[in-house]
Amino acid sequence: MKFEDKLANYAKLLVRHGLNVQPGQIVNISSEALHRELAIMAVEEAYKCGASYVGLDLVDSRLTRLRVLHSSDENLNHVPAFLPEKYKELVEKSGANLAIRGNEFPDALVGLSPKKVNDLRISNHKAIKYFYDEGIGKSKVHWTVANGATPAWAKKIFPSLSPQEACAALWDEIFKACRADKENCLELWKGHNDRLHARAHKLNTLKIESLHFSGPGTDLKVGLSKLAKFKGGGDLSPRGVEFEPNIPTEEVFTTPNYHQTTGTVSATRPFLINGILIENLRLTFENGRISNFEASAGEETFREYISSDEGACRLGEVALVGIDSPIYQSGLVFQDILYDENAACHIAVGSAYKFCLEGGDDLSKETLEEIGCNESTVHTDMMISSNEVDVTAYRYSGETVNLIKQGEWLF
Repeated sequence: MKFEDKLANYAKLLVRHGLNVQPGQIVNISSEALHRELAIMAVEEAYKCGASYVGLDLVDSRLTRLRVLHSSDENLNHVPAFLPEKYKELVEKSGANLAIRGNEFPDALVGLSPKKVNDLRISNHKAIKYFYDEGIGKSKVHWTVANGATPAWAKKIFPSLSPQEACAALWDEIFKACRADKENCLELWKGHNDRLHARAHKLNTLKIESLHFSGPGTDLKVGLSKLAKFKGGGDLSPRGVEFEPNIPTEEVFTTPNYHQTTGTVSATRPFLINGILIENLRLTFENGRISNFEASAGEETFREYISSDEGACRLGEVALVGIDSPIYQSGLVFQDILYDENAACHIAVGSAYKFCLEGGDDLSKETLEEIGCNESTVHTDMMISSNEVDVTAYRYSGETVNLIKQGEWLF
């Protein structure tokens, strides 16, 4: 397939499988400006699916840099009134939201005040909290996150190539990981989803009380409440329509009991927070909270991030990924969370998913706290496995089950 055909295939995948746009649905697309051709293809696909209206926002990280550099603290926290209203309408009208990422200027926020960058993020998050709680948290909005390649990002992955060659190589990897290089990609995604659903179902039948991660620099125990349930692949909206939140995806994940997180863990891949790369992170959890950490790069940014609010230093997600993942098999470190989280088991500090709890939407605030369902304005994944890490499950029945050995699934 030619590049143009793969790109068109990718756009169709994002809209018809990812968002699964329904007739009459309103659609919001936000995209890095460099990906406008892909975004316009997505707009066309959405209208072909019967969308009533498709809005497109083109973003540029240099605008964020300019705002942080030149705004007063008061102005930095300002959010225009139309923004929360826009995202509220998406929820109330059961709309769809596509985010096309892949930063044209990945270092745009380097050198800025970590506090100012984080304050800006918090203000924006709080302004559209209703969207995150009701739209994302309860799947009332069909949402999909995907990436496009950029020369600057690609050079970080393929430093020996020219920017143009690196970008072409990264596009190849994106198409491959998303199965968009195959004409029958929609059919392939159905089979992939079936496998992830089956894996999640198998884990749920085990009734797991805790997970133990062990490997170089890692001895971490993560507790699960009796209400925790694993999910993977496509999600189901209240109207009974399936959609795919992440493209690509290789994980099965659940909501941990943050109270029961103890031990030490080493990140096996770098990851970005507020545009800054966090490298060689090592964490210690005591009584469910990060009690100590160190990193070779990005320490100040990480410290500011986990100080965002009370829940920012507590666990909100645990996910299992085997080294059978095509992203792991590529041998590449993408320095992008959408891809790197699907190469390795990971944990996330910050907000937890109520939809990963039986009856989660109807649980009281007191019950959610009791079972350790964390709440926060942050949520960031960090990878904690490789071909040297084992994962063991301890069941409520008292039995022990080995899930992953040296990175490989055992079932």
